[in-house]
Amino acid sequence: MNNPIWIMTSAFDQLSLDEVISKAKETGVQGLDVCVFRKDGTRDDFVATHMDYDNFSLDSAKATLGKFNDAKLRLSLGAFDNLIGGDPGQRIKNQNHLLKLIRMAHLLGGDANDIKVGTFVGYNHELGNEENGFEKNLEEYAKVFGPIIKYAEDLGVTVLYENCPMEGWRAAGYTGTFNNLPGVLAARKLMYAMIPSKAHGEIYDPSHDVWQHTDPVEVIKNTDMDRLKRIHVKSTRNNADPFWGNMYPTQWVDAELAKKAGVPHPQNEWDRHHYEATLPGFGVGDSMDWRKFINTLQERGFSGPFEIENEAGLSKGTGNMAAIMQGYKATVLNLSPLLWPLTDNGYQYPEEGFKEMNALASKDIPVVTMDDLR
Repeated sequence: MNNPIWIMTSAFDQLSLDEVISKAKETGVQGLDVCVFRKDGTRDDFVATHMDYDNFSLDSAKATLGKFNDAKLRLSLGAFDNLIGGDPGQRIKNQNHLLKLIRMAHLLGGDANDIKVGTFVGYNHELGNEENGFEKNLEEYAKVFGPIIKYAEDLGVTVLYENCPMEGWRAAGYTGTFNNLPGVLAARKLMYAMIPSKAHGEIYDPSHDVWQHTDPVEVIKNTDMDRLKRIHVKSTRNNADPFWGNMYPTQWVDAELAKKAGVPHPQNEWDRHHYEATLPGFGVGDSMDWRKFINTLQERGFSGPFEIENEAGLSKGTGNMAAIMQGYKATVLNLSPLLWPLTDNGYQYPEEGFKEMNALASKDIPVVTMDDLR
């Protein structure tokens, strides 16, 4: 299928965009999913801001396209926060930030250049704690994202939801760990039924389903392929837990009581489920059959990018740039025989696979807010 391999830029949070492009060329990938998180946001994990979203103009877009074309790289944009729950002030800022990214994608050519915008949806726990709380979150999603998706559609841009449940997004004392609405396939299908527009779809990360003991192959078999635009490459090594089981998260109890009883308890918000984040082909193995997964995608006609999201403990988790780069390179080498043809130089992405992006926007457009769309 000759699918390109991209890098999600979150692991390069200390580098400039030019430096990230240089690293991408070193790893031999074909594109970047450029992280453009709010600089004043509330997240402090795996976030980066590699474009100036407050001063992005038509000239900025033309310069960016030229920079990426010169490097023979494609791109998308993304920022992943809670847009339907959490602190109301932060929620509105996150919604308005997504609108800025949609505008940026439009100025960069949008769908015509395959430039998408990635996001989370988040979860509203005040509604979730009520009876029928999941359905009420769906209704809140439709209320918030209805005008957002209409705005994106009018500008020729597609918004993509990533399926991480964000299991560590609340304090460890809370019983549940489902903190992002599109964390399961059923939710995504319900979301599309509520907002039928083709201007939204998904980035699928199989690692999140693996630790939920769900087979990613079966998820792909039941996915609307018209909605699937990107695959995140990140692995999970599951660890069996005889104390808490593998259906529910580890629960918070008094540390002294847990020690007395000989029972493990969470060391932090993310220490709730029993897995280790890995990268395929780098260090420890994982609990997923990548060949079967990729074969299923190919059988179903997926032609989009495979984006390496580096959160691996042995790579990004070390804070060591050399180890971060080793993780990326090992993953590219691991995936290349599954995605690319065999040549005299080994498995190589065909040079003719790169297509330049065109400067298509003819005029600048103003920044809008949610108040403007209502």
